[in-house]
Amino acid sequence: MKRRNFLRNSAISAVGLPGIFNGLDLTAHADDSLLGQFFPPGTANDHILVVIQMSGGNDGLNTVIPLDQYGNYVNARSNIALAQNKVLALTGTIATGLHSSLTGLRDLYDEGKLSIIQSAGYPTPSFSHFRATDIWMTAADSDQYLSDGWIGRYLNGEYPGYPSGYPTTNMPDPLGIQFGSGTSLSLLGPTSPMGYTISDPNSFINNADGGEDIVPTNTPIGQKLQYVRDVSKQAQVYYNAVKNAYNLPGNANQATYPSNSLTNQLKIVARLINGGLKTKIYVVSFGGFDTHSVQTNTNDTSTGAHANLMATLGNTIKAFHSDLKLMNKDQRVIGMTFSEFGRRIKSNASGGTDHGYAAPMFIFGSQVTGGIIGSNPIIPAVAGVNDNIPMQNDFRSIYFSIMKRWLCQDSTSLQQIMLKNFTEHNICNNVNCAPLGRSANPQLELVRNSPNPILSATKVEFKTQGGHTLLQLVSPEGLLISTLLETTYDRPQTIIKEINLSSYKPGMYYLRFQNGSNQQMKPIMKVQ
Repeated sequence: MKRRNFLRNSAISAVGLPGIFNGLDLTAHADDSLLGQFFPPGTANDHILVVIQMSGGNDGLNTVIPLDQYGNYVNARSNIALAQNKVLALTGTIATGLHSSLTGLRDLYDEGKLSIIQSAGYPTPSFSHFRATDIWMTAADSDQYLSDGWIGRYLNGEYPGYPSGYPTTNMPDPLGIQFGSGTSLSLLGPTSPMGYTISDPNSFINNADGGEDIVPTNTPIGQKLQYVRDVSKQAQVYYNAVKNAYNLPGNANQATYPSNSLTNQLKIVARLINGGLKTKIYVVSFGGFDTHSVQTNTNDTSTGAHANLMATLGNTIKAFHSDLKLMNKDQRVIGMTFSEFGRRIKSNASGGTDHGYAAPMFIFGSQVTGGIIGSNPIIPAVAGVNDNIPMQNDFRSIYFSIMKRWLCQDSTSLQQIMLKNFTEHNICNNVNCAPLGRSANPQLELVRNSPNPILSATKVEFKTQGGHTLLQLVSPEGLLISTLLETTYDRPQTIIKEINLSSYKPGMYYLRFQNGSNQQMKPIMKVQ
């Protein structure tokens, strides 16, 4: 079987085995790529973001319960509403409570380490699982279709030109790590995937501990899996980094976790962080939230399918946070939950809830500004079958705030990641990002442009000290596309030049400015 045919036709991805990086061969390169010469190796902090996807559309009203409207809540969902005495009270408020199974998140909230984002969504929401998930992963408008994700755009800006020239001395580890059977759209960059995939946590642990699951090679699937292993032996750069961090002497989970699929992922994440991996982003997920029927047990609505999901979420997050704290790594990590949409206000006759609009998000960690952002959604006295919870907080404003306050992105980078401005929320103390920038001694800005992102044309402003001056357009791979200006000036001055990119396809590009010994790269985003 030829490698390219296998990669094109086989549904197998990394399956937790060494060296397969989203279907790409991995090769160690010297730290001398064109883009690497102009950009320092990422923003100067050790902050980590862990993203937890709750697949299926979580029922927000049975997650964060509006106690100030409890009567209307019961009227709308008489067959699934939690008894008031079962709702978990939160310190400092009598208006809002949590599902009885969310004791782990309640504890974090009472410690000031959990922020509840009320009614997160976006204008003109979609009820489609696939489309709604795409919107959340790309941070797109509902009528906008993007092929790269918000995290991928962030990593692309931090590590320009990836995968060419990587791994490097400064960044020897995967930029992001995800768990799942395929590449998460959120981790797709403008030109390539930006993450390493662990499709099966149990297989990863087995392999990392020195074992290898036995698969017969006389079957088609066995031959493909063996082929993955054969290829992986030639390209173990990232796998070895991950395995070495996981197996660092003395590295072990120190907290007691519940037994579930989310635990299997977060236990690995905690050990990789404790093992010294420089990875900035981890994406984990678990499903089961599409609760159209039998969401609760009829004899006790605080139990049942949704309660089990809530227990998995709350108890596992608390264990993960406790693990990081015992490892003395909790100050470096913030976690975030999201689901592709919420559920409708009124429950259905099957004891479940149907696809809805907005739902709560949770932000957790020792550096989080605890509390509630927003107010309880309004529940009508008589809810109809199509009544929905409208958006109160645009989910992209949460992304924007995380990027600015935790991952320390400046205004230019925020525009390239989020594609527009959003409201900033006080999710964490932004002194964590002082000073902003890619290094402790930020370089004087020699070239800038506006607007950015670019629809067709943009005005580029640069400062020349006189003499030979060069302005070029460079591809994300670091290849020269065109020379926009090359001339000699007789004195120092500021020049404004309009360039037209209407003939170029959407994506990330770089302006390369050179004036004598002064050189600088400026990332720009072309959109449709």
